[in-house]
Amino acid sequence: MDHNDNAREWQVSIPEDAAVSAEHKAAGAGQASRAARAWAWPASCAAMFRSKLSGYAEKMIGAADYSGKAVYGMKVLLALTLVSLFYYARPLYDGVGGRNVVWAIMTVVLVFEYTVGGSIYKGFNRTVGTVSGAGLALAVHWVASKSGKTLEPVVASGSVFLLAAAAAFSRFIPLVKSLYDYGVTVFIITYSFVAVSGYRVEDLAAMALQRISTISIGFAICIAVCLLVFPVWSGHDLRLITTRNMDALADSIEACVDNCFADGTKRPARDRRPDGYKLVLGSKASEDAQASLARWEPAHGEFTFRHPYHLYTKVGAAMRQCAYCVEALHGRVVLAGTAPDQAPRLHLLLGAGGAFAETGVRCARVLREASRSVATMTASGALGVAVADMDAAVRALQSDVRALPSKLLLLSEDPSLAEASMALLPMALLLIEIATRVRGVVDAVSTLASAAGFELVEDGDGHERFEVLPLENLRCSDASTVNLPSMATGQPLSRARNPSSDQPV
Repeated sequence: MDHNDNAREWQVSIPEDAAVSAEHKAAGAGQASRAARAWAWPASCAAMFRSKLSGYAEKMIGAADYSGKAVYGMKVLLALTLVSLFYYARPLYDGVGGRNVVWAIMTVVLVFEYTVGGSIYKGFNRTVGTVSGAGLALAVHWVASKSGKTLEPVVASGSVFLLAAAAAFSRFIPLVKSLYDYGVTVFIITYSFVAVSGYRVEDLAAMALQRISTISIGFAICIAVCLLVFPVWSGHDLRLITTRNMDALADSIEACVDNCFADGTKRPARDRRPDGYKLVLGSKASEDAQASLARWEPAHGEFTFRHPYHLYTKVGAAMRQCAYCVEALHGRVVLAGTAPDQAPRLHLLLGAGGAFAETGVRCARVLREASRSVATMTASGALGVAVADMDAAVRALQSDVRALPSKLLLLSEDPSLAEASMALLPMALLLIEIATRVRGVVDAVSTLASAAGFELVEDGDGHERFEVLPLENLRCSDASTVNLPSMATGQPLSRARNPSSDQPV
């Protein structure tokens, strides 16, 4: 077989249709890739724009659900629509004094708030301020009219000066500032407006009555919409803030303990936020505002008419006292973590599964039990059992701290352990102090449970549930001086005493 035969043997004949089809497929694939590349840029721009818009919305509105804000906007729209009917419908327009209907619209705009308590607070203050200001202005106008033409402007202007100054000064009184600050402002505006207008207006009484009626209409529409259309209660928000802060504080304690024994090469066992205490420290203004507004709300759901909303602020104050210690512990943990070989030393001196970690876990458990008690408005013995376990862990931690010098003597061949012990000792003492502050939180929660009448429930495992006893007599600097296991029997708590002395340990 020669060379030409070999060449003919390996020749493959391709039909002309197949060649054309392959060319078309290649051209189609090229067009598809070009189309995909052309659409990729607009799609990426749209995704980036949506991400930017979402981030901007979170910064402006907050990370809370947007549905509540949207519902609030629709409620304001509904209230404005209803009050506008008094302007567009001729019978209603003539019945409330014609152009004075604009005061009803202004009332809706100024009074309508996100929560029911906020709307009732502003509406009540606006109505009372308007009625008192208009009534007092009519009385002063009658007195001024009887004093003659010469003294009438003197009496009217002098009354405005004196009463406005007195009302402005009353705003600095704590009780007035917390409950009636907005009403005092409305009183000054209404009294000044009616008193000054009385010098030129013939029928001053009719003008004052029309102003009062239009403001009352706007207030009634606001309250009806707030109560009947997806109401948002300040008391419920206050309870959510309290329970959220307790859970965040518990997560922060666990994260600090986990990070203390992390070796820097791996993440802690629990994925907790160590800076959760910042949420507690920054929530005082929100708690005070919600507690102040909740007092104006009627009885609803689990909240009775005289629910002790002010005690939630006491719980928040106790949590902030604990959060300060957690902040100090977090700073110590961060400082100790800067040394790369610090974690193995801490493991050697006090194991990660020892009393240090156990105390942190028990403190977090107590806070979560207290949070569950507030969230469900129930009183149970689970909180007392958790506090008893925390007490046992604290005693074990104190024993380990007392044993540190002996451990250092046994391991004296490693001088660097002294440095590790100096880092561990402040953290252990801070954790003991945190346990003491957690007791303060339990004390505040038990006081709230007693005042609010939390329901007594039974545990799912058949253990009897009971009300948590108050801890007023347990506020001490040494976290191991309280015999908390007696809470499980419902007996009064007592401080442990040194057998050789009559003083508390």
